Amino acid sequence: MTTRRSCLAFTALAGLGLAGPIGRAQAAAEPTSPMPWPGGNHYQRSSAQYTLPDVVLLDTDARPVRLREALAGNEPVMLNFIFTTCSTVCPIMVRVFAELPSRLGPAASKLRLISITIDPEYDTPARLKGYAQNFAANPRWQLLTGRAQDIVTVQRAFNSWRGDKMGHEPLTLIRHAPGLPWVRLDGFATPDELANEYRRPVLR
Repeated sequence: MTTRRSCLAFTALAGLGLAGPIGRAQAAAEPTSPMPWPGGNHYQRSSAQYTLPDVVLLDTDARPVRLREALAGNEPVMLNFIFTTCSTVCPIMVRVFAELPSRLGPAASKLRLISITIDPEYDTPARLKGYAQNFAANPRWQLLTGRAQDIVTVQRAFNSWRGDKMGHEPLTLIRHAPGLPWVRLDGFATPDELANEYRRPVLR
């Protein structure tokens, strides 16, 4: 079972209509458009405790967000890493986050979603805002950017730093409540799979 795949390994997904240019994001986000998901348990599940870095990032309105505080709240949170010019891994992960609330139903009202760009020099708050609008991001989904060195610090903290953005691998992190370990999903989970992972109990 393949669980680790970088951006460079996913150019073949373009033929499935999953990894086209960002300019097609709006069309991809239409709920009526068919989408074959790469998934079917093609991910590896583990859990870990992470030391959260005390860095300040920026949201899509250029407002400062202290990441440690944002990730340490009482509400459950899901986190992933993306960048707007990625045409392989990221559109899939973003589409999963976009469709997840509909799979969770009322439970989605308590979940916070956070996507952090790994290309902060290009992904300004304004660019992230436009990107979020293309994917119809709901108000509980926050996209963040910041200084390059701070973004690397965050990636290292979650053991997701792979040297540069082209080594980017699909990863979703789930924290159900303060004090609980993070659930780590390396690889692609479909919206339904991610919803099921969210519902699974996590032991201390």
